[in-house]
Amino acid sequence: MKCLENNVKQCVLRLIEDLIKNQCHNGNVVGKEVADGVRELVHRLWLRNNDEERCEFLRMLKSLNVSRTWATRAVHRTIHYLDELLARCGIDWENRTTRNSVIENIEGLLRERFGWSEVRMCEEMWRFIGVDVDEFRRHGIEPCSWLIGLEELGDLKRPYWFGLRASDLAIGKLNTETRLELNTTNAVDAVFFLKILSTVKAPSLIIKWWKKRAPAAKYVSETINLSYYVDLSADAWPWPEPSADELKRILDGFGDGELAEFVAGLIDGDGTVLYYYDHESKTEFVLVRIATCKACPKRANLDVLKEVIARRFGIVGTINQLETADALVFYNRNAVKLLRRIVRYMHHPIRRIRAELILALHDGKISRDELIKLYKQTEYVLGAPDVKHNNGLDVLARAAPQTHTHGEMGLRPHHIVTGLFALTVRHHANYLTPSGTTSTILHRLNRILLLSSQYQPQPVVFHAPCLFS
Repeated sequence: MKCLENNVKQCVLRLIEDLIKNQCHNGNVVGKEVADGVRELVHRLWLRNNDEERCEFLRMLKSLNVSRTWATRAVHRTIHYLDELLARCGIDWENRTTRNSVIENIEGLLRERFGWSEVRMCEEMWRFIGVDVDEFRRHGIEPCSWLIGLEELGDLKRPYWFGLRASDLAIGKLNTETRLELNTTNAVDAVFFLKILSTVKAPSLIIKWWKKRAPAAKYVSETINLSYYVDLSADAWPWPEPSADELKRILDGFGDGELAEFVAGLIDGDGTVLYYYDHESKTEFVLVRIATCKACPKRANLDVLKEVIARRFGIVGTINQLETADALVFYNRNAVKLLRRIVRYMHHPIRRIRAELILALHDGKISRDELIKLYKQTEYVLGAPDVKHNNGLDVLARAAPQTHTHGEMGLRPHHIVTGLFALTVRHHANYLTPSGTTSTILHRLNRILLLSSQYQPQPVVFHAPCLFS
């Protein structure tokens, strides 16, 4: 940058001001490469400034309505360093409206303008995978009951989270933050993971092409992986990484309801709920299974869990050694007793609805033939094409509210709006994150709705004000 090389700082300040005013710092608008260039320019000027000049520089950035987080990353400093400098400079700089507030504004718009709701999103998910929600309701089974009680999971101290951590939930430490992350290619999990994490904070989403194939999807050459995550403070996650002895101590300290909630979280993550009936032999069984890797620290947890559940609930399970995993399995009467204990805490749509079907049969509310007919709609097809596999991105588009306004045409996967966040997916992009402000998101929402039925991928074009060297 010539004016920087010539030490003309005012020239650089004016250039930065113009770039930010033209949104050239916003990667969601102009692309990562240009936005990184603006941040680098800010960093280079920051290094040449003294403390007094840095105070003036920060005042300018604040007046341009950039977020404190963006400024922190641009100057390559920690948030604590910047807070101390802001205090010395006498600058009161709170972050812009939190994304949760932005999401609330968007949800209000979607509810008012497009009739969106969580239940409607749930119904669209079921229809996408071939489940007739009306038929379930005629038999007294509510297919969206998994949404009930989700608001209580806003507290990470709930035992459900401890159970989910023992299965699917990944916890990572990033400097001064803790990241909660869930990954899937599955159509049902795409909605379930989104809703679970959103009880804590509006999640971010990364979409990647993934060449690794699951055994049940051998017919798929390339999958689309959805990675949902939320970043929290370093001490936000309250649960330890326990040894078997410590796990036993924690579980023994739970009340019966807390223990049932923990098991529900575990089954929602790595569990299986199955019903089987053979018409020829008249063989029938119910199975609840919790699987884990064979040679890993989590394997010892199965022994602890088996002992605690038997002692506390009088429910007996067995540990089966499978080819690639070991599993704690409950059969028939014991499986039904366990489901009766935990069903109210279960939130995975497939496992919850199967549990309610099985309990309805045992309570005499539906016949065996009715259960078999309804249960069949929830079954996965293994080793063959199945809409439930590798369609996470598609179900987000179908469950999004614009589907209701554009009929069956809907949106192509390049553009998605969900009730929880608005996103723009660039053609052939490897990842994406939600936009940062209400005005930007609402603008994108309107653009998405406008282009939904006639979208053609276009190369990203940078506006002239963002072209600098």
